[in-house]
Amino acid sequence: MIFRQLVDKETSTYTYVLGDPSSGEAIIIDPVFENVERDILLLTELGLTLTHSLDTHVHADHVTGSGEMRRRLGAKTVMSCNAQVECADIDATHGQVILFGSLQIEVRLTPGHTSSCMSMVFHHNNETMVFTGDALLIRGCGRTDFQQGSAATLYQSVHQQIFTLPDATKIYPGHDYRGNLVSTVAEEKAHNPRLNLQIDEATFIGIMDNLNLAYPKKIKESLPANMACGELARESAP
Repeated sequence: MIFRQLVDKETSTYTYVLGDPSSGEAIIIDPVFENVERDILLLTELGLTLTHSLDTHVHADHVTGSGEMRRRLGAKTVMSCNAQVECADIDATHGQVILFGSLQIEVRLTPGHTSSCMSMVFHHNNETMVFTGDALLIRGCGRTDFQQGSAATLYQSVHQQIFTLPDATKIYPGHDYRGNLVSTVAEEKAHNPRLNLQIDEATFIGIMDNLNLAYPKKIKESLPANMACGELARESAP
């Protein structure tokens, strides 16, 4: 299995590439529009053919590169069925499996940060990885105060769909602002200050209702562009 974790320095967004060396087929998770050239070069250097581009949700802090990956490489765009965007090739449902070569990744709907959030679970040999987007971050989680967010829904999503995975499961989030790359289910159960197992749902809701965060800087351009899988960004580019 080929695996790469890439970062967008401006927004601290992680992009992930998973590839099957036997077939040369690959998927990408949460590509960023401004980094499409970088990502395509990497795929070329690794001898990979991109079959799917998956967005963990409709992002508010950056523009997705999924539409550009489809236009240039023919990769199918995959989003949650709850996103209700017309541009997606695959409206993924809970439990749906995306195949690439001899490998597969399972979609788990994990709304709460937004209504469109999904996480992807990948099993390889004896290792399990989960790509959580903003639903669960390393020692944190995504906010719940816009895009049909719900603290109660997020609490249930994390506890039912992520914390039920084996403790050794590696967690790869959509962002990290402190330089962390990976965590595990066991670590977050024990140490996540918002979602550890000692915190009940009511306490979590209270925490999330009192964050008082400013809106993301790029929300006005990101949301409409991402409802079109990033195509509006290409159309408006100089």
